[in-house]
Amino acid sequence: MGDHAVNVAKRAILLNETPQVKPYTDLPRMAEVVQSMVKDIIDAFLNRNVVLARSVWERDDLVDSLDDQIFRELTTYTVTDPSTTERAIHLVIVSRYMERIADHATNIAEDIIFIETGETIKHQPKIMDFAERK
Repeated sequence: MGDHAVNVAKRAILLNETPQVKPYTDLPRMAEVVQSMVKDIIDAFLNRNVVLARSVWERDDLVDSLDDQIFRELTTYTVTDPSTTERAIHLVIVSRYMERIADHATNIAEDIIFIETGETIKHQPKIMDFAERK
């Protein structure tokens, strides 16, 4: 997670030196979710809190959706205005690094749940998945 955070910081420095491709909305939202996941997974680990670990695990789908949304939107920008391509690529990479941080938090959540309950939840549909099917 730390390596990915360093890579996000390096891209942020580069991006701060150029005009925004578009107003940032999904990326800050994604960052907030990922930050909360990391904080909560540390708390869940320290307190052996299965409920909190499961909450982190469930949020991974939201981060994945935001990552997909960011990719689609930035791809559209590069098609309509090729001068945004380099900046858009940096933003896509930032999004991908944050998605990977969320994946690591999710993996820790799965481990906590297994250690505390013996339940294996890898590859199980999340609550959100059931709601989306209806």
